[in-house]
Amino acid sequence: YIGIHMWKQAVEKAKSTDTDKVIAAMAGQTFKAPSGIMSKMDEKNHHLHKSVFIGEVKADGQFNVVWKTPGPIKAQPWSPFIAGNDKKKDEPEMK
Repeated sequence: YIGIHMWKQAVEKAKSTDTDKVIAAMAGQTFKAPSGIMSKMDEKNHHLHKSVFIGEVKADGQFNVVWKTPGPIKAQPWSPFIAGNDKKKDEPEMK
């Protein structure tokens, strides 16, 4: 849901569907979902910064949020639990 809306925003900003122009337009944009949750596209690596929620399942199958971050959290592209990931760059190589 968020992805397609962010793509739409980027196409409108770029005034084009050209891939390189849309990629450039995506950097740094934000989108507020109907739930009120705000997400942000990282300017450099295009990973999505999102809010984090911890919840418990209720008897009716719905969730009760017991903790949440105050806002979007920057994505960590590489797991710190896999050997060698500490040497990987968070940003793509420039063309």
